[in-house]
Amino acid sequence: MGNLRSVQKALQHVAPEADVAITSDAAAIRSADRVVFPGQGAMPDCMRSLAEHGLGEAVAHAAGSKPFLGLCIGQQMLFEGSDEGDTAGLGLLMGRVRGFPRRDGLKVPHMGWNEVWQLAPHALWDGIADASRFYFVHSYYCDPADGAIAAGETRYPDGFTSAIARDNIFATQFHPEKSSVAGLQLLRNFANWDPS
Repeated sequence: MGNLRSVQKALQHVAPEADVAITSDAAAIRSADRVVFPGQGAMPDCMRSLAEHGLGEAVAHAAGSKPFLGLCIGQQMLFEGSDEGDTAGLGLLMGRVRGFPRRDGLKVPHMGWNEVWQLAPHALWDGIADASRFYFVHSYYCDPADGAIAAGETRYPDGFTSAIARDNIFATQFHPEKSSVAGLQLLRNFANWDPS
């Protein structure tokens, strides 16, 4: 749901030799060399759409078998559940999606450019300076049960996990397709990533 065309255009820009397809065909997802799983909007709506198209199993298979990049709600849906509508996620990663606390002076949603602090070296960070700025628009964030999968952190104003990495999965709360030079570099790195 949401930002599919902008993700497709950004990937075509950084990997012009690649066949970048937008699909809701489970067989196409299974046969793809790599999968980008973007999302925008409300997690209950995204999970409902995934179920209606019968794509949960294909996404889970891709996340377990090939280079996989989750973006925004595409990251959130990988977890066990979300406080947004008390929604169950795919359960591929342990932890929950939590809402930013409502308090004076904190604008929710968190919208705009913010630094991402790299917590661990990763091929998708290659050529991207620590504390580079990426574009965010979200009211919820991932709280992984295993802190070792946190690959990036952002402060708003407290620290939250803004990128995760485990095996062949990399996922971000921010939108690399809307994040200028650093975002395009991350997508270029993904297009060339061999996690084996």
